[in-house]
Amino acid sequence: MRMFSFLQQEIAIDIGTANTIIIHNDKIVVDEPSIVAIDERSGKLIAIGEKARQMHGKTHEGIRTVRPLRDGVIADFNAAELMIRGMIKMINKKKSWFNPSLKMVVCIPSGSTEVELRAVRDSSEHAGGREVYMIYEPMAAAIGIGMDVEAPDGSMVVDIGGGTTEIAVISLGGIVCNRSIRIAGDDFTDDIQEYMRHQHNIRIGERTAELIKINVGAAIPDLDNPPPDYIVRGPHQMTALPLEIPVSYQEIAHSLDKSISKVETAIMAVLEQTPPELYADIYNRGIYLAGGGALLRGLDKRITDKTNIPTYVAEEPLHAVARGTGIALKNVENFQFLLR
Repeated sequence: MRMFSFLQQEIAIDIGTANTIIIHNDKIVVDEPSIVAIDERSGKLIAIGEKARQMHGKTHEGIRTVRPLRDGVIADFNAAELMIRGMIKMINKKKSWFNPSLKMVVCIPSGSTEVELRAVRDSSEHAGGREVYMIYEPMAAAIGIGMDVEAPDGSMVVDIGGGTTEIAVISLGGIVCNRSIRIAGDDFTDDIQEYMRHQHNIRIGERTAELIKINVGAAIPDLDNPPPDYIVRGPHQMTALPLEIPVSYQEIAHSLDKSISKVETAIMAVLEQTPPELYADIYNRGIYLAGGGALLRGLDKRITDKTNIPTYVAEEPLHAVARGTGIALKNVENFQFLLR
């Protein structure tokens, strides 16, 4: 037993464009939207996570809400650091007098450049990370889904997050071929806003579009058990008079069609690069979907129809990447594919 084990705290962080999840002692201790509210004058942090999300789109000029990540990459360095530090504080509420040194495993998009990697590492170190390891998101997703990533078999993971969709074929503890595209949950939300503007002449904000996506989001226009229409309220574009419009899942499937086609094209491109032996494994095992985008109704069926390979949605797709990062944290010594 190490005498100073309490001086070091081990955490796994999945810093997502939409949500940030922290795992400590095998438990999800923080699961909050990746957003901070900052005081414009002093630059101090006002709120973080859910509290900041409630302010999003409703602030006056004294307060600014920032989403520090765009397209899976840190876009606002200062806000990212404030957010990571604030979320780590949420775990250590009890021990406020003492900040343990942190051993962290952090998730990063598989298409990250050197500069983007350094941004994540620096933010993590500034937020108190003493030992920082990094793991590629599709790898973490595969581990979280329960695949044996070190086996000599091929597994295919499609992780549709907020900012990026990561598609990877994994074998022998490495990524054999992958593609990271910047079409994901945020783009679906933008598509819905655009559609409501053009089709119904109604202006809606990001949060409302997000709610439409959750309530009636679909990838195909004919579902077996369709959700009821969702009522949207907002101002008319021209007259600013109030409108109330029921939105059906067919409309949303139609509005998301282009973006989902781009995801399908990327999946096909990765399958084309896959060595034939691994392709056979994937055909037998299927493609696994993780991330928030996997919750779109009918997406698994649509990808199955497109690729002729059975497609499955992971259990708790929102937490697959974080769970995998947590498992990687326990196996830092054994997993050779973690980046220092």
